[in-house]
Amino acid sequence: MSPAIDSAADEISVAAQAASWFARHRDAPEPRLDEAFEQWRATPAHAQAYAEFEALWADLAQLRQLNQPVLPPARRKNLWRPALATATALLCALLTPQLGANTPYRHQVAAHAQGTRLLKLPDGSSLYININTQLRINFRAQQRDIYLDQGQFYLEVAADRERPLWVHAGNARVRVLGSAFDVRRGQRQLVVSVAHGQLAFEPEGDPSSAILLEARQRAIFDYAKGTLQQRPLSNEEVAEWRGGHLTFHNRELVNLIDELNLYRGKPVQLADGPLAHFKVSGSLDARDPDALLNTLPALIPVKTVPLEDGQVRIESRK
Repeated sequence: MSPAIDSAADEISVAAQAASWFARHRDAPEPRLDEAFEQWRATPAHAQAYAEFEALWADLAQLRQLNQPVLPPARRKNLWRPALATATALLCALLTPQLGANTPYRHQVAAHAQGTRLLKLPDGSSLYININTQLRINFRAQQRDIYLDQGQFYLEVAADRERPLWVHAGNARVRVLGSAFDVRRGQRQLVVSVAHGQLAFEPEGDPSSAILLEARQRAIFDYAKGTLQQRPLSNEEVAEWRGGHLTFHNRELVNLIDELNLYRGKPVQLADGPLAHFKVSGSLDARDPDALLNTLPALIPVKTVPLEDGQVRIESRK
């Protein structure tokens, strides 16, 4: 065999090894960087082959998401392309179960100051994102995960019994198979509301603490107190914020302020004492949250005290 043929065969062998390692690591939440893999990747040629397969798989996922013919970005020609073309068949054979709706998908949403957003996810789910929300999406072959760092979203989940969906909000978790529900993560509370279907809510991230929520039910978890409340609600109350207005009846002030802060650049502080449990009825315009603040003293015995940094403090009116 000539040196040129020997060289090409070696390249294909290395690319095949890279495909095998890539397939083994694909389904793990974090790559299992075991000693054998690290030793293999320590060789520069092996590291380059592995990086090429990561880029190739990212291109495939993007093309699947767009669902239309797209030319991949131009890449610098290198000696690995012939080997990659040969070893791609091996990669596809190893990862075929992950193609289609199970194609790995990652997305990050940064806080936005105006309006709501709608994301159509590759599994068929619809994700409505509220103002000032930060979240991360990580869909893998056997599990779907959404990490809510702050804010609120409403999700219509595409049912998939083989691949449950988890929502993570700090230590708390929500497990869903097929449902439509709303999650709000505020400074004081985590609120989960179900429009239809069922879900398991673990406020402490412990399966032993899980409760089952069904259609037209809401759970409110208080971070500081570690308490959990459940109450019924109407369909109209779930994700009402998508219309830009919220109507509330006999809401505790502490709960209302926690939601109000989502729409305000500077948070509203609530003084200690019994006023946290004052009941309030009214409406909130998501585009003008201060209108509600200005109305509060006429509804309940409180006063609003402007602070120098733009924050507002609510105190009892004596």
